Amino acid sequence: MSIAPETAARVAKLARIKVEPEALPALAAEFNTILGFIEQLNEVDVDGIEPMTSVTPMRLKRRDDVVTDGDRQAQILKNAPDAREGFFAVPKVVE
Repeated sequence: MSIAPETAARVAKLARIKVEPEALPALAAEFNTILGFIEQLNEVDVDGIEPMTSVTPMRLKRRDDVVTDGDRQAQILKNAPDAREGFFAVPKVVE
């Protein structure tokens, strides 16, 4: 598969990337290089190979899922412009 400069311009527009018209042929060539690498990967025989999530098999470290208040109320409320009784105080907006 080959990418033309017009297709590269469309991809750039969809990605919301501004590409000058004189840079489109170089961008198309980069896309073609990437597609060439993908075609090489498609030639590899992977039948019978288990998918990997990491090159070294290990379990993730886990912690107990315990609900807490974070024990940081005073530090958080210290930044509030107005705090009362342990809560943020805001102006009344509904009658």
